[in-house]
Amino acid sequence: MDYILNKIDQHLENHRSLDQHMNDLKRKLKELDGLKEDTESRMSAELRPTKRLKTEVQVWLENVERINGQVQNLVGRIGESRALARGFHTDDVLKRIREVEELIQQGKFHEGLVVDNLQRIGQVLSTTTLSGEYAKACVEEIWQCLMDDEVIKIGVWGMGGVGKTSILKVINNQLLKETGKFDIVIWITVSKQMSVAKLQKDIASKIGVTFSGDEDETTRAGMLFETLSQKSRFVMILDDLWERISLEIIGIPELCTGSKLVLTTRSFDVCRQLGCRVIKVNPLEERHAWNLFLEKVGWEILNIPGLEPIAKSIAKRCAGLPLAIVTVAACMRGIDNLSEWRNALTELSVYKKSVNGLEDEVFHQLQFSYDRLKDPKLQQCFLSCALYPEDFIIKEKVLIQFWIAEGLVEEMDTRQAEFDRGCTIMNRLLNNCLLEVSTLTKYGRHVKMHDLVRDMALHITSAKPRFLVKAGMRLTNPPDVQEWSEDLEKVSLIGNWELEILYPLEMSPPKCSMLTTLLLSDCGIMSIPEGFFNHMNGLKILDLSKNPIMSLPNSISNLKILTRLSLARCLNLKKLPSLSNLQVLKELDLEATNIKSVPHGMKNMLSLKYLNLSWSRNLIVIPNGILSRLSCLQELIVGETLLRGEEVHGLNKLEILEGRFHDLHNFNMYVQALHDREEPCEYQIRVGERGRVVTFNSRKYIELCGCNIYSNQIMLPRDIKELYIKKCYLDCSEEHLFSRFIQVSLDNFSSLKFLQISDCRNMKKLFSPNCVPPNLQQLRVRNCDELEEIIASELESEARGMVTREFRLPKLRQLELIDLSELKSICGVGGVMVCDSLEEIRVEDCLKLKRMPLNLPQLDNVQPSGPLSLGIYLKPKEWWESVEWDRVATKSLLRPFLRCCYTHDYISCLC
Repeated sequence: MDYILNKIDQHLENHRSLDQHMNDLKRKLKELDGLKEDTESRMSAELRPTKRLKTEVQVWLENVERINGQVQNLVGRIGESRALARGFHTDDVLKRIREVEELIQQGKFHEGLVVDNLQRIGQVLSTTTLSGEYAKACVEEIWQCLMDDEVIKIGVWGMGGVGKTSILKVINNQLLKETGKFDIVIWITVSKQMSVAKLQKDIASKIGVTFSGDEDETTRAGMLFETLSQKSRFVMILDDLWERISLEIIGIPELCTGSKLVLTTRSFDVCRQLGCRVIKVNPLEERHAWNLFLEKVGWEILNIPGLEPIAKSIAKRCAGLPLAIVTVAACMRGIDNLSEWRNALTELSVYKKSVNGLEDEVFHQLQFSYDRLKDPKLQQCFLSCALYPEDFIIKEKVLIQFWIAEGLVEEMDTRQAEFDRGCTIMNRLLNNCLLEVSTLTKYGRHVKMHDLVRDMALHITSAKPRFLVKAGMRLTNPPDVQEWSEDLEKVSLIGNWELEILYPLEMSPPKCSMLTTLLLSDCGIMSIPEGFFNHMNGLKILDLSKNPIMSLPNSISNLKILTRLSLARCLNLKKLPSLSNLQVLKELDLEATNIKSVPHGMKNMLSLKYLNLSWSRNLIVIPNGILSRLSCLQELIVGETLLRGEEVHGLNKLEILEGRFHDLHNFNMYVQALHDREEPCEYQIRVGERGRVVTFNSRKYIELCGCNIYSNQIMLPRDIKELYIKKCYLDCSEEHLFSRFIQVSLDNFSSLKFLQISDCRNMKKLFSPNCVPPNLQQLRVRNCDELEEIIASELESEARGMVTREFRLPKLRQLELIDLSELKSICGVGGVMVCDSLEEIRVEDCLKLKRMPLNLPQLDNVQPSGPLSLGIYLKPKEWWESVEWDRVATKSLLRPFLRCCYTHDYISCLC
């Protein structure tokens, strides 16, 4: 009897303590999810092409996903339990608490998240076709030296613009194909302003060594030495070395048989001092130079009477240097007027040498191309690229935004029109070989200046216009007093991250009344003296981004013609002086600052076109009456800071919007206002709770998180491409979810490409038969415990045993159904989904789903060993054996494409 009473007492105690335990579990789970978000942010920073995620990290992330699902299920079971039975769940809750605590401890990953990707031995580089027999002979000679164990160091020597880098890029790519000879190929671009620290950092990034930032030079060298010593056969390519380096100080081991050092340089002495086998790259012979010129300018010029001898003379003036030939030829391409050609030859012939040294003949060829831009604004756009550090890769959008702020792109009605004009300018510079494309991604180009071209630009700006450029030079002391001359127009100290102070305290504030642009980003500046800006009344652009400053001097308020102020990623910045005098300011960037409120006087910035407040975590809401006054806004980026519908619905010029609405009411208010005007070109909008930031695939993205979806219809923009719905509640489970959505002027969601739904309650149906987005590329549904149908059944037709219809999704590439415990049907008893492009099917823990109604035309006449890209991922394995497919033969046709089955503890192959 006592035993029974004890059990009853224990059960009652469990019942009473359950709520407390559940609160503990939710709190710890929130901590775990926060750790997961931080880990994913670290992944973005650490993952590079030469790295891969550690297996333990991947397993940990999967375990976090698993425990979230289990807790969600447990919460559901407790909610469904009768009052007296709730205590029976206490042990389960305590078990989950222990598991979450273990995962929190496991998720610290102090040793980093990534390891070397051993399957990669180097980076493939973009190359150009080499011109001339001598260049090809150089490639052959270098290759023979690399294959010869007796040759350890190879120095490729020649004047600027002669093609040394192009030759070494060919060698680099050829080495990557010879994987049996070397363990790793390391390409490092050095630069004129070389420093030991920068070189060590660049090498470390290529070989997987991570510096904490506290090491001294010797310690860094030891870390590099240890890692490189383990790679018995490596090739180190140092491109554009200007002076002798000590391999020991850098951390490069004494090279023995099997490892190689290859360098390019303009100095024979560098090769000699390092003991290299020297290979000289000479200019092109005249006939090869002429052929290269014709290739770049267009062979059709030979059809213009009288032009060939003039063109040959111009090509000859390029002195056989590929860089000069390509630059001048690109400048003359498309010109068929004989007078213009004669004038070009005259200009080239009378040029005076403007600098001393090996580059004399190259410089005036390059400056010829600059002069032929003609348009002063176009020339200014080019010169502004020299404000960035040497070898700096510049995002096209950032550079064009800078040109717009400088006034070098004429003001137009829309920001998109201004960017289009900026792209046109960019193409002019690229086509004239004054800039080059570094990388190309789906989000835009990245460009850079050839170092010789940059030298030419800096030479021009040493006179008129006057620039002071000391970007990326690792300065620890600011420029001397005399360098802050009164005729300066632009100053750039970008990337001197050890600078800390702008000028000594004993120095009077600079008197630079002509200064229009001051770029001080990433300089380690701790504070700015109060009077620093007193004599800079002409300043239009001020960039103080990426500095550890906590406040700004009041004198910044006197910069009355300032048009652009960037304080992005000043993580310590807590307050700003009043900006009420900055009434012509057009761009204000406060991304990732520590401010708690918007700057005083912002409502007076009636000319503001660009406002960025994203990642300012302490800025919760923008007060009423501010945004609604900024009627000129074209870009509004506020991240997680809350937006009010009535504040933004009147911003008729808005082209880009990134932000979060508190609820669906405010969101609807904004979208309804789009009915009579042009929608934004880009938007990433979140509604409801702060959720995990999803990596989006497009620039037209909406996320609903933690919203109660009531009977009122929710409006979506007409051109929405991505929709994410998570942790939402549908108030009527009998309706399909998409019955609650409508689009401005459309009703079939034809633009929707990516749809993900997770953790939604009280939802039994997703689509009606008449409302299936026809152009979906990705459909992912997870953890919706009550979902029974993806496409609702047409009950009347099914009762008569008739096929409802075919649902055609010709662009669907990924179908993912995970943890849908009640899912019984994808598209009704007789319905069929025809998917011409499906590449991935993932079904996990959908045990009540007995039929896969997929018609895959791509399977017809395709052999298992053919080129079809199709992956099928299932869990549990037994489900595959029991599920029925629309066609009897489909299961056997799909079997060769089965990839793997995810279990709780391991991954086992099915095939």
